[in-house]
Amino acid sequence: MRRVTVPRRAGAAAVVLALSALTLTACGSGGGAGGSASGKVEGQVTFQTWNLKANFKDYFEGLIKDFERKYPDARVKWIDQPAEGYPEKLSADAAGGTLPDVVNVSPDLAYPLAKAGLALDLEKAAGKYRGEYLDGAWKSHEMPGLPGVYAFPWYLNTGPMFYNKELFRKAGLDPDAPPTTYDQLFTDAVAMARKSGRRIAMLASTPSIEDFGRYGVRLMNTRGTEFTFNEPKGVELLGHYRELYAAGALDSQALTAQAESAGRKFEQQSVAMNPGSALDLQNFKKDAPSLYRHIGITDAANNTGKANMYVQGLMVNAQSKVKPAAVAFAHFVTDKKNQMAFAKEVTIFPSTKGSLDDPYFTKEDGTDATRVRVASAKSLTTAVNYTPVLLSDQMKTVLRNAVARAVQGKQSPKAALDGAAAECNRLLKTG
Repeated sequence: MRRVTVPRRAGAAAVVLALSALTLTACGSGGGAGGSASGKVEGQVTFQTWNLKANFKDYFEGLIKDFERKYPDARVKWIDQPAEGYPEKLSADAAGGTLPDVVNVSPDLAYPLAKAGLALDLEKAAGKYRGEYLDGAWKSHEMPGLPGVYAFPWYLNTGPMFYNKELFRKAGLDPDAPPTTYDQLFTDAVAMARKSGRRIAMLASTPSIEDFGRYGVRLMNTRGTEFTFNEPKGVELLGHYRELYAAGALDSQALTAQAESAGRKFEQQSVAMNPGSALDLQNFKKDAPSLYRHIGITDAANNTGKANMYVQGLMVNAQSKVKPAAVAFAHFVTDKKNQMAFAKEVTIFPSTKGSLDDPYFTKEDGTDATRVRVASAKSLTTAVNYTPVLLSDQMKTVLRNAVARAVQGKQSPKAALDGAAAECNRLLKTG
């Protein structure tokens, strides 16, 4: 099986800027521009993916042939775009009226298209299919301030948390009971730092927006017009991280560390917990056998009972001239059978109900890939996408810098988050 990194936030700002200048002919947001979504499945559907052709050409060509056999009056033209410049390509197509009929999007890329009336509202056009998908996956393409859902959920991903059982044991912690809530995480982290004389930190990274979401912080208001991560619960979370840093329970390089350096700290066994993948586990086996012998796999701590989900979707162009065929094809690609087939080609997970109960996702065979696959699949059945679709990369940097100031004690958690929320809200309004 090949491993693919699910594209996360590709930078929707470029799409927003282009669409804001358009005089749109769509009738309202999302919904019904371009004719009915019901009717005969016929005509040529243009289908655009995002950096998939190089590795999965045979899979998609077979999928298209199957669809055309099922609907002999329909044809599919497959277009694959490189990852680099994908948001800009969507922007240009949207501005030029050449947006394909079915488009591979992440939620942040779907948002500006939905807002501009270029994404079909599937609650209206294809709501009969909603029950086929995991609830969290279907809702992942809901858009702030807009009614409806604007893409079929396609493939999912998440990351397990690795932990070092031997370091837990040495700290007097139960190696078979890693922390599952943030309160347990903070308590165990301080205990580990104290027991090790501050030589071992539990974590090597400061909290991201996903941590705020898993902690139970309300990230935005219901209208999607204002960031709210500076509310008391967010301040509380950041206060805990400040305490961890002071106690030596958060690695000293966490303020500047990238994911790669955090991984090295974990491999060197100076950090007890770190997120990862099956590929990391294979590397540990080869490069750090003493660590590999003591690896445990768990979910990242959360207070909501729901893990974080990364999701890709298939959006239908609301102005498509072959809308019935486009809806039929987008549903076909994302139905249970075809998602399961794709999951056996690459390390992703289906968004369809019942798929994750398949033995492929529940039974281990002793391999590293299976260990991680089973652990991840278990958490995805109730997972949600915590990252707001409106949080740009620039906003992420604003939040990250504010968190660093607070953790170091240069600013209070409340002042840091108030300033970050104000700046993110300013950026939100100015586009």
